[in-house]
Amino acid sequence: MTRDKTGTDETVATAERTVGVGPWPGGEKHWPRTTSGDIAAPYDPELLAHGDRRNVDDRYRYWRHDAIVADLDTHRHALHIAVENWEHDFNIGSIIRTANAFNVGAFHIVGKRRWNRRGAMVTDRYQHEHHHAHVSDLLDWARAHDYTVLAVDNMPGSVPLETFDLPRRALMVFGQEGPGLSEPALTGADAILHITQFGSTRSLNAGAAAAIAMHAWVRAHATITR
Repeated sequence: MTRDKTGTDETVATAERTVGVGPWPGGEKHWPRTTSGDIAAPYDPELLAHGDRRNVDDRYRYWRHDAIVADLDTHRHALHIAVENWEHDFNIGSIIRTANAFNVGAFHIVGKRRWNRRGAMVTDRYQHEHHHAHVSDLLDWARAHDYTVLAVDNMPGSVPLETFDLPRRALMVFGQEGPGLSEPALTGADAILHITQFGSTRSLNAGAAAAIAMHAWVRAHATITR
């Protein structure tokens, strides 16, 4: 609702929000080019010509997909995340999208190779994905690459995330909505962490819990430059 000049309320139709940007301003003759006249390295001529409607940060507008991935690779974080995929949980996509927002080193899918990508909003294409058929394979990978495995679940004996000294080379493991992490994941982890709650509900949504846990690592180890 808004008010007109007479002070009365009136309903105003909200225009559909335009996502992204249109074609490069000024047309082709103003496209970013090298001194030899070629299109500058990161830019995609299709996007320059037709606009960039992707869900990417403004600094990556009009960039080629491979150029964005290459740039992200120069400053990915040491944090890795893993999600157990036994029941095709729709929360997996949300977790992967958050992993992209924090530019984790990679995400790992344990169990079924196919997972519900809808909630990822295509952000998985900008990350590195590893698949492990069994939890034991994930744990072997972690040991081989010197990662501390942190299971995130509100189990008896777990310790508060808020007071835990998160290691830089951490692999956080998240379970399914409802059943949580499997027994092999819990027993194989170096520590089990829970997020302290103060209300009446027993647990958080899996996607929300993963976001909180990842942000805790960011607060401890990421360099904030923006």
